[in-house]
Amino acid sequence: MNFTHAFEVRAPLAQVRAFHARADALAELTPPLLPMRLEQAPPVLQSGDTMSFRIWLGPLPIRWTARIEDADPGGFTDRQLAGPFAEWVHRHAFEPTGARTTRVVDSIRARFRPHLLWGPAGLAMWIGLPVLFAFRGWKTRRLLERA
Repeated sequence: MNFTHAFEVRAPLAQVRAFHARADALAELTPPLLPMRLEQAPPVLQSGDTMSFRIWLGPLPIRWTARIEDADPGGFTDRQLAGPFAEWVHRHAFEPTGARTTRVVDSIRARFRPHLLWGPAGLAMWIGLPVLFAFRGWKTRRLLERA
């Protein structure tokens, strides 16, 4: 399965990239109805780093570990090492569209885990991706455009 979401933010590429490289940005970009806690990560993410976090899907805590790959000025990839999906590869791409504007493109490739608990949990998460990424776009613009 594939999912793509894109939006533009009035902020230069370097600022958008630096914001998304911060491990704590994930918590800032997660909607309040999907509680999330960062458990382990370096402050600034680079290729080869891992990050672990926990999110709650209702009463169900979901632990997730991802490895950062292919980090460069144009973006980075996070690959799930442990979590609810059989496969989850998320590319965060940043493209300058002007001197002070950047297009953010999130592309995800995923496969559900054939499991009585994780299969339905993954499906619920997948169905919620449009809302999650609409929130992330709104929040990114709110945080970066007022800076």
